[in-house]
Amino acid sequence: MPTRLSQLFVRTLREDPADAEVTSHRLLVRAGYIRRQAPGIFAWLPLGLRVRSKVERVIREEMDSVGAQEVLFPGLLPREPYEATGRWEEYGDGIFRLKDRKGADYLLAPTHEEVFTLLVKDLYSSYKDLPLTIYQIQDKYRDEARPRAGLLRGREFSMKDAYSFDWSDEGLDASYSAQRAAYERIFRRLGLEYVIVAADAGAMGGSKSEEFLHPTPIGEDTFVRSAGGYTANVEAFTTLAPDALPIDGRPDARIFDSPNTPTIATLVDLANAEQPRDDRLWTAADTLKNVVLALTHLDGTRELVVAGLPGDRDVDLKRAEVAFQPAEVEAATEADFDRHPLLVKGYIGPWSPIGQVLGLDSATNIRYLVDPRVVDGTPWITGANEDQKHVLGLVAGRDFVADGTAEVAEVREGDPAPDGSGPVSLDRGTEIGHVFQLGRKYAEALGLQVLDPNGKLVTVTMGSYGIGVTRNLALVAEANSDERGLIWPREIAPFDVHIVATGKDETVYTAAEAIAAELESTGVEVLYDDRPKVSPGVKFGDAELLGVPTILIVGKGLVDGQVELWDRRTGERTALPVADAAATLLAVVRS
Repeated sequence: MPTRLSQLFVRTLREDPADAEVTSHRLLVRAGYIRRQAPGIFAWLPLGLRVRSKVERVIREEMDSVGAQEVLFPGLLPREPYEATGRWEEYGDGIFRLKDRKGADYLLAPTHEEVFTLLVKDLYSSYKDLPLTIYQIQDKYRDEARPRAGLLRGREFSMKDAYSFDWSDEGLDASYSAQRAAYERIFRRLGLEYVIVAADAGAMGGSKSEEFLHPTPIGEDTFVRSAGGYTANVEAFTTLAPDALPIDGRPDARIFDSPNTPTIATLVDLANAEQPRDDRLWTAADTLKNVVLALTHLDGTRELVVAGLPGDRDVDLKRAEVAFQPAEVEAATEADFDRHPLLVKGYIGPWSPIGQVLGLDSATNIRYLVDPRVVDGTPWITGANEDQKHVLGLVAGRDFVADGTAEVAEVREGDPAPDGSGPVSLDRGTEIGHVFQLGRKYAEALGLQVLDPNGKLVTVTMGSYGIGVTRNLALVAEANSDERGLIWPREIAPFDVHIVATGKDETVYTAAEAIAAELESTGVEVLYDDRPKVSPGVKFGDAELLGVPTILIVGKGLVDGQVELWDRRTGERTALPVADAAATLLAVVRS
């Protein structure tokens, strides 16, 4: 039997929801696919569940095709496994913690590496049991500080997470490659453009890490790509450091008065006016900006670090978070400066006439990390750690030595790719999948070992592979819509055909129902708009909003034996004989 719109649990809305920031959120609510329950939490209505189940079907088919087996874990999990891996504390405020009536600690799982690992440990003990890949499709919970954009960043969301288990690194490589290829097939079937970029593993840990990003103007991630094929998330981008320069023969550094120059721009103006050079003007790139960052570690301790970077660059806090993970990173506060009077705000530098000021072996005992571009032999204009004074010609490797490097500077259009493939361009994207080679981090923490072919215990090596089910659904909606509504790809549309009966003539409804029944008998899923007292304009508006790609209009043309085929994707309408309607629709759906 076709699904009758008169009986379907749905109400379409003419106005956008007040909190909708992006197209997918606006249209999924207006079309009656989802309803907001709380910030970042949504109820799924029948239409939404139909699309969601089809996205899940695509994922299951491709996971099954590479030998992965489905399991299902609870969302409510005890503290102990996460404490064993350190992630109970590492997640900080990002997870939902709760206690049961006996005072035992639990969490709503943000991810499931620990319990997957423990399950395999409980059941398997030999290399003969491996390789193994198991997966689940299950809701996750993260306490987003600002849940936004509907399903794109919520507090409750559905994920497919798969985990591979191998006893050798070669086995992990094979499992990783199989999952990576399956992901490419999944996104092609969903009709989502994707770019595979090198990524940082973050709290997940592990070695190799790649993100599948969907390029979109609303994306929260920035990624880079070169014409030569290099791609990376900006957090994983590595700066191409220049060669060191000779130090011998460099003039001594000298301090000069620089009143009212607390910014790079004012410093450059003063240098050009009072400390001119013969060959060209000074620029911000000639200055060494020293930014004080505050790190809050997992144990609650607060540490200041100073990052030295070319003055034409700003600190990218996302890159800084990766550089200093798992610590939280923020700009130093006035209270931080009050506790460190040797840091002269606006005039901070690594050196002063008394010697090196920054670094673990200096007077401040504050770690000093520099951008990879700050190589030995490079001369800089920078602060002299005296109010209203700067120093000219301070040479890295001669006048100061850093404690190390830190990738915290912003990445810019035209920066050279680290593989030598040319300048990079920047684009926006949203993560739709992530594959990790976790290695032995979780297996070691939880004691997952098996006997190898020589009868010796070896620690299992793991891979982790995640796809955001509900996020992908939202991005498909985002990419497949117009000003009138959704336009679902055929693979995941809630129905194959939407039949719209218009007018008051009973023969119209009889003919429409007959076509619907014939299609249903062949396995075609039909949504039938049988509402007798709704105007054609409202029915057409709802058809456009709901987004079924193929629409059949049965109306006034029936007196001439004609119905109208409407392609929602192109907007084209074609008249055809009513006798041919079912066969034509069947051919369209199965093409």
